[in-house]
Amino acid sequence: MAGAVLAVENLSVSYDGRAVVRRVNFTLRRGEILVIAGESGSGKSTVLKAVMGILGRGGAISEGRIVLQGRDITSIAPRERRKLAGETLAMIFQNAGASFCPIRRVGEQIYESVREHRNWSRAEFRTKAKVIMEHINLPENALDEYPFRLSGGMGQRVGILAAMILEPELLLADEPTSALDTVTQVKVAQELMGLRERLGLSLVMVTHHMGLAWYMADKILVMRRGQMLEIGDREQIFNSPRDPYTQELIRAVPRFKETA
Repeated sequence: MAGAVLAVENLSVSYDGRAVVRRVNFTLRRGEILVIAGESGSGKSTVLKAVMGILGRGGAISEGRIVLQGRDITSIAPRERRKLAGETLAMIFQNAGASFCPIRRVGEQIYESVREHRNWSRAEFRTKAKVIMEHINLPENALDEYPFRLSGGMGQRVGILAAMILEPELLLADEPTSALDTVTQVKVAQELMGLRERLGLSLVMVTHHMGLAWYMADKILVMRRGQMLEIGDREQIFNSPRDPYTQELIRAVPRFKETA
């Protein structure tokens, strides 16, 4: 755990008393990408929501703890949690464009959240946003658009901008490419990896797409039915998968059909 940006220890989560995630463990160092892989309903997104502190109604951490930069954030007060969100910890949601209010311009919404942490003028905000937008191929006029006018790919890029504007050290990404066409999926993956290289951020990404996991991951955690089946570096998981379920996932990736 020493030197870890994030440590998740024996994490169990329940909704209305029903266990949905059981005893998940992993650590993440600066600049690492961990991919949590598995089928729908396996508990992947629940792990991210627990880290972010947004389990929602009926959700609770029933066991374990979450340590961010050496600080236990498992049950911190909402006010303290808000201080972390954006600056230290940020999240890209699945179908990120839909997370914006549909009747307000996206730039105003992002600026409003930034003002909770930084005393930037609108001009300063747009200058800093422009730097990120150039890296993710997002035109500056996107800030003046309403969410419903953005394509799926543009919406995801706006979500990346909103998550990255304060340059957090840890980024959580929940199926960030699932609603996109194949070409846009590749571009978004490249954008996330580029941000890792430029800013040294750490990334935990949820996906059921093992081809994307091979492309992006340093480490892979495989989950099924709320439990972690195995965890290891990318080559270990793809070339020597131990669990039969992981072997099935690998066989679904054409390049690795002969491996498992």
